[in-house]
Order: sequence, then structure tokens, then C-alpha cells
Amino acid sequence: MTEQEKLELIVKTLDSKRGEDIQAIKIGDLTILADYFVIANGTSNTHARTLADEVEFQLSQKGIEPLRREADTGNTWIILDYGDIIVHVFYKETRNFYQLEGLWADGEQVDISPLLTKEGE
Repeated sequence: MTEQEKLELIVKTLDSKRGEDIQAIKIGDLTILADYFVIANGTSNTHARTLADEVEFQLSQKGIEPLRREADTGNTWIILDYGDIIVHVFYKETRNFYQLEGLWADGEQVDISPLLTKEGE
């Protein structure tokens, strides 16, 4: 699976489980951490955990396991590290607190709109 295919699967999975404000930021030119960050939030800590679990499940179905998974005790912040792509799933208030998009503002926003379900579909 190519990096682009993996990115698309992650975004589509988050969208299918009603993840909110999904963003992909290309950061490969800024850091050696990863090539992309994918950021999304859930409406509750349970929803955030569900989003992360579904991404992990869908990628594992393709034979791809995270290098590591980190979460705080309340599941308000979960990270799935796939090496080239790091997925950040937050509870909404936690995302507002950390403001990752602002910290990585020099990264390139990836247009994921074609991958997202339109409202009402």
C-alpha cells in the first residue's frame, strides 16, 4: 500500500465514523517525525476512541500495524504512529487546547475534500 493510499484510507475511515474537522498536513519538509499528520476530533472521549480503533482496524486489515499507539487515560487524545503518517484523534476541547494546526502552520494543507462524504449523502 502506497503512502497516498494509506492516507486516503485513514481519511475515509475517520469520515465514515463521523470524525469532525478532519485535516491532513504534509510535514515531511519540516521534520523527520513523519510525512503527514492527520488530525480529527470526536464529539466525546468514547467517539475519539472509536475513531482511533476503527483506523487501526482498517489498516490492520491491510496488514499495516501502528509502530506505536499512545493515549491519555481519558481517551481525549490518541496518537497512532504509522511511521510516515501520524494520526491524532482528539476530543474536541482537547484539540482546541493543543492547537496542532497552529503549531504546524508551516506545513502544507492537503486537500482531502474529494475523500469526504458530503453532508446529506
